[in-house]
Amino acid sequence: MNCRDGCGACCIAPSISPHLPALPEGKAAGVRCPHLTAEIRCALFGLPERPPTCIGLQPQPEMCGESTEHAMATLVRWEMLTAPRAARAES
Repeated sequence: MNCRDGCGACCIAPSISPHLPALPEGKAAGVRCPHLTAEIRCALFGLPERPPTCIGLQPQPEMCGESTEHAMATLVRWEMLTAPRAARAES
């Protein structure tokens, strides 16, 4: 499956653990990745600085669904389900 043009859900919804040099502070869930271009493309795609989380996240029908809204909802749900217990208690 190929990425949907203009989606970017996987670059916004999930959190990303700190990863030097790409994201030394990490990225909070729901925050647009600083490496997401205006064209909604990853500026680090194919580069060694790209975080392992991003490399491992591949578009799949169950994640992406039929729309950007579906992809965002799925990724937000997955983020909540996999968050450490303390983070879940705060939300």
